[in-house]
Amino acid sequence: MTTTEASPVSAVSARSGGGSLGRYLVVRFLLIFPTVFILVSMVFLFMRVTGDPITAALGGRLPADQLAERIHEAGYDRPIMVQYLEYLGQVFTLNFGTTLTDNQQVTDVLLRYGGATLELAIYALLVALVVGIPLGMLSAAVRDRWGDAVLRVFAILCYATPVFFAGLLLKLIFAVGLDVLPVAGRASVRVELALGRIDNPTGIYLIDAVRTGSPAVIGDVLSHAVLPGIALGLLTAGVFLRLVRTNVIGTLAMPYVDAARSRGISEVRLVRKHAFKPALIPIITVIGLQVAMLLGGAVLTETTFEWEGLGFQLAHYLSARDFVAVQGIVALLAVIVALTNFFVDIIAALIDPRVRY
Repeated sequence: MTTTEASPVSAVSARSGGGSLGRYLVVRFLLIFPTVFILVSMVFLFMRVTGDPITAALGGRLPADQLAERIHEAGYDRPIMVQYLEYLGQVFTLNFGTTLTDNQQVTDVLLRYGGATLELAIYALLVALVVGIPLGMLSAAVRDRWGDAVLRVFAILCYATPVFFAGLLLKLIFAVGLDVLPVAGRASVRVELALGRIDNPTGIYLIDAVRTGSPAVIGDVLSHAVLPGIALGLLTAGVFLRLVRTNVIGTLAMPYVDAARSRGISEVRLVRKHAFKPALIPIITVIGLQVAMLLGGAVLTETTFEWEGLGFQLAHYLSARDFVAVQGIVALLAVIVALTNFFVDIIAALIDPRVRY
């Protein structure tokens, strides 16, 4: 009788355990929509606090009657709720409006310069992972020694140093002083002309450079990416270093690690073989959060290195008070952050089943 009664319970448990990943992913996916809705709504309201975009961009440069006519044509004299609902409808159809300063579709601006920002974010993330994770493991292996103290100070400096200051310092050392790397831009003029001649360019220079098949073009693109990638990547590397150190130290205190240590295994091997993998989950989770930091830092990095991406354009439109363009770019970045966190949740759930519950 006990066996017969236990079978349905086991079946229910199996069904619930088997479907937990699916439910987890569905819930995480559905959360994207309210997140994006809140972010887009906040962007709209914050932009409207300063008044209508026409007055912000053109006020003082047009006569009052022409300014009023432009405001009426754009519909900014209507009730704010009407404008808000219309804006949500436009965002739903991926229509972010037209820039006021150069009369371009904001969607075209996003497509033209989005690849550059994505490329820079990838370079920075690679730098953060290559620098932060090994140094975090090393810091945990030599914890409470002078090497640990040095690495912890390095992590604080990476995180606390403004990205534009780090960029200027790197330019001063490697571009001006040593003259071994380019000072600014995504590529030299000659290479940009060569990339512009290929069919259907992606906007990601490294991919386009590989398509040309020229080692000189690839080298030129990579040399221009070194300094901005390091300047932005070190900002996140400090976070990864401290996070890896803390989680690896916590894992090293587990009983199974003590058992391995009692067999005479070295501390470095314990960190590499036994403590690192369990410490990966919080690192993967934080990667999604750091994407927002990378995109925010891209504004200053791209401006410092004249890297013509969305951050560079955002700074240009902010100085011109073109709030239509600013609103569209910030809304897109908000969507990217929400989607990135969703994909990070998927990876974390696949690596560690405990995340699903």
